[in-house]
Amino acid sequence: MPRLFLIAGAYATILRRGDWIMQYAICNETFVDWPFDRAFAVARECGYTGIEFAPFTMGPDATSISAARRGEVRAQLASAGLEAVGLHWLLARTQGYYLTSPDAAVRGRTSAYLGELARLCAELGGKIMVLGSPQQRNLLPGVTHAAGMDYAADVLRGVCPTLEKLGVTIAVEPLGPQEGDFLQTAAAGVELVGKVSSPQVRLHLDVKAMSSEPFAVADTIRRFAPWMVHFHSNDPNRRGPGMGEMDFVPIFQALNDVGYAGWVSVEVFEYEYPTGLEGLAADSISYMRRCNAALGRELPK
Repeated sequence: MPRLFLIAGAYATILRRGDWIMQYAICNETFVDWPFDRAFAVARECGYTGIEFAPFTMGPDATSISAARRGEVRAQLASAGLEAVGLHWLLARTQGYYLTSPDAAVRGRTSAYLGELARLCAELGGKIMVLGSPQQRNLLPGVTHAAGMDYAADVLRGVCPTLEKLGVTIAVEPLGPQEGDFLQTAAAGVELVGKVSSPQVRLHLDVKAMSSEPFAVADTIRRFAPWMVHFHSNDPNRRGPGMGEMDFVPIFQALNDVGYAGWVSVEVFEYEYPTGLEGLAADSISYMRRCNAALGRELPK
């Protein structure tokens, strides 16, 4: 175990007048089936300032989330003193959408749906959409990785006008081989970003995913910082930072060294915790604060 331990997630590093200020966010599905107002209140009480949303927590499909529901969620965030980071799990639990399909009609539907997600993101007040969703991008039979890259770039180019209009950015998420067979490395993510060639399509990095890279996580951050716009904090064991063997102090040092100014959101996949979800959230932010303290940059509470 690292000398600093606990769980879950974080939000942006911002450099201001030489002071490194990290603010924290947590992904909302961490709270499982809690009502949003309860989850938001606990998150804010712990010290988080941002929430990253899985769309399926609001409805089975973005098109089914009414304008009234979107307004209600935004009001709940404001009431709790929280900000929307954006969305992730973009295509999870949906039907008919696929990033690397050889079928042009499917790709067209996927572009259109990503556009609807961008509208949802903007209406919640968010700016970032993390494109992971491995089950909707793994290579289909007969599709090579090179062809998959071309198909994915086609989908993303199709949504770029909407992204530009709304000021929303898609952050392409590399995932390790345990998750799927497409975009397994940060280098592959950068290749896709280059194919799309839009400032609205950038790179997302995730600690769990980076643990399968050929470099140390901190080195991967430094190598790919020019393309990075978003960051997930988690342990390779699918729990939060500090819940496994990964030491996050060098990771936060690397984020500081490259001047990273985006969100660092907690994304966990194992929600069982000895002190419940409240303890998971509270211990997560405590661990992050202690990491900052180890770097001489302890956050104000």
